[in-house]
Amino acid sequence: MLQKLYIRHLKNFIGQDVVLSGWATRVRGSGKVCFIQFRDGTGFVQVVAGVTDVPAEDFEMIKHLTQESSIRVHGKVVESPKAPAGFEIVASHVELVSKTENYPISPKEHGTDFLMDWRHLWIRSPREHAILTIRHSIVQAIREYFDSHDFTLVDAPIFTPNECEGSSTLFATPYFDETAYLSQSGQLYMEAACAAFGRAYCFGPTFRAENSNTRRHLTEFWMVEPEVAYMDLDGDIELAEGLVQAIAKRVLTHNAAELKLLERDTKALEITANEPFARVSYTDAVKIIQDSGAEFTWGDDFGGPDETIVGSHFNRPVVVYDYPAEIKPFYMKKSAENPKVVRNMDILAPEGFGEIIGGGQREEDLTVLEDAIKKQGLSPEVYSWYLDVRRYGSVPHAGFGLGLERTVAWICNLPHVRETGAFPRLPHRLKP
Repeated sequence: MLQKLYIRHLKNFIGQDVVLSGWATRVRGSGKVCFIQFRDGTGFVQVVAGVTDVPAEDFEMIKHLTQESSIRVHGKVVESPKAPAGFEIVASHVELVSKTENYPISPKEHGTDFLMDWRHLWIRSPREHAILTIRHSIVQAIREYFDSHDFTLVDAPIFTPNECEGSSTLFATPYFDETAYLSQSGQLYMEAACAAFGRAYCFGPTFRAENSNTRRHLTEFWMVEPEVAYMDLDGDIELAEGLVQAIAKRVLTHNAAELKLLERDTKALEITANEPFARVSYTDAVKIIQDSGAEFTWGDDFGGPDETIVGSHFNRPVVVYDYPAEIKPFYMKKSAENPKVVRNMDILAPEGFGEIIGGGQREEDLTVLEDAIKKQGLSPEVYSWYLDVRRYGSVPHAGFGLGLERTVAWICNLPHVRETGAFPRLPHRLKP
């Protein structure tokens, strides 16, 4: 009986007969041999169909196969040094499952807007397939890292009664007799969770309503947010650095083919995986920006161009710590040595990709936190449940958030985050 397998497994079945079910992406050939570029969702492989190898009716059907027609291939896996995977399929029988007419994405060049309109089909292409495969590996690395470091996954709600990041641009929605907001972050809930589990993390979608159209912003994105009881800023940095290194190592180990297809120079990833990150204070980072000739005043927040300048100053990720208190959210803990700064950190990716992680130590003192909430014009009553974490068993704690899409963009060296997820949401794009 022939074995039904997937392309990703074929390297282990050289010389054996197999059955593959998938789609024809392209067909070319002469009078006696046809070559089908074939995909099954796990990879791409060439199928060779000779006029004497398959039934006459099969060969006639293959000659007229259209792009993205569904087919089932029976054949033998044979070594082929010239093939990208090192093997190909010599067909003995090809079944037509369904024929596609007028597939909208032809092999010619298309503009980005056109391709985004057909995103539900564009993700079938080798490039997009490689990007989303790497995204899957990054997600696996994230889950394995936290699961192997004694963390408990605690899901945070998407409907929330209050903001987290101190922003007024939230997605509001009626919630029976109240107004709810789509979550900006699960952090506040993870602070409660770490008091229950010690080490907790959430991993899910978050939303930002800023009408920002830069290459680094989406309105919906995924974020992983760990929070740890009895952890200070130094421990937080160490945890974050370990996570980014684990991601780089997994992709380098498991996704060499995808990185090659994307023509990704892996030098920066190899350095990231194996060497300590650079560390500079916000104050020193400001000097780097100013020395580059750009205008910047101490106390301002970094924009994308500023992050690019600082990140490009190093050949590896850089941790920037101790930002001015005035530009950070109410929950950040102020430095005991210099109350003008808070004990926070960002990790900036190299190669101009900017912030991929933001976090720090949280304020554990109830009175100080209440005053900070009032100072930022927020209502302590709205945050009453959050303040309960300080009322009942408060401890020093810290955490961070890693943006999945920005991380994918950096790992894959993509010019824009819109390709980092299957169906991205941008300010002016809600479909497909």
